[in-house]
Amino acid sequence: MNSVAISACQISASIGNHLILQGVDLQLPAGRWTSIVGPNGAGKSTLLKVLAGLLPGASVQGEVQLLGRPLAQIPARERARQFAWLGQNEGSADDLSSYDVAMLGRLPHQAWLASPSAADHAAVEQALRTTQAWDWRHRPLSQLSGGERQRVLLARALAVQAQVLLMDEPLANLDPPHQTDWLHTMRALVDAGGTVVSVLHEVSLALQADNMVVMAAGRVLHQGACDAPDTHAALEQVFDHRIHVRHLDGMWMALPSIHRHNKTREIDA
Repeated sequence: MNSVAISACQISASIGNHLILQGVDLQLPAGRWTSIVGPNGAGKSTLLKVLAGLLPGASVQGEVQLLGRPLAQIPARERARQFAWLGQNEGSADDLSSYDVAMLGRLPHQAWLASPSAADHAAVEQALRTTQAWDWRHRPLSQLSGGERQRVLLARALAVQAQVLLMDEPLANLDPPHQTDWLHTMRALVDAGGTVVSVLHEVSLALQADNMVVMAAGRVLHQGACDAPDTHAALEQVFDHRIHVRHLDGMWMALPSIHRHNKTREIDA
């Protein structure tokens, strides 16, 4: 039985007067990949930031624990070694080389102002090769396409070699072959004992995870195995039955509900 990597108890979060999360309870198993899905405005990204302790300027109530320890009691430097983060529209200095950007992931492991160690260089090379970004390691980010840039930022997260990897829309700008590469990378991380939590809009890709959290209107509606019928039912319901989950070629896929679409068009006509 898997232990719990991250737990959240009665989490509520507001920015200004806007309540985004409402009484969220959650347990994310260690050594598993959990995907978080839901319609726009469900609170997925906010939840991920709360789990990582990365929501400045917000009012957050409740408690998050990492491996049984209250997150608020873990020193920031130690937390940075245990969590790796890849957020939406992540910025980085465009004049930095891809190699230097990936090396930023090693900062939590380095003494103040210390030069990178052999272990740091080895971790960065491995991460860049894993994301197939090694060939342009000397090129600045400003010279990369959106997909290439995203692969370098993923390499930065992998270079941390953290126990838990949190990612918000990590497939942005990636073409289908590199989305497939990303899936294989996530599976390899989990097979090696890591924990992955990803917010994804690509529902069919989210179904390739081990577990799924389904959200709407700032609440968790369902949490369960990706291959479980009740998870599929919750997924179809949260998207107003405009998708159907089907098993094709050995994989669970979310397909558009064309029949419903045609019915809607007939009513509109």
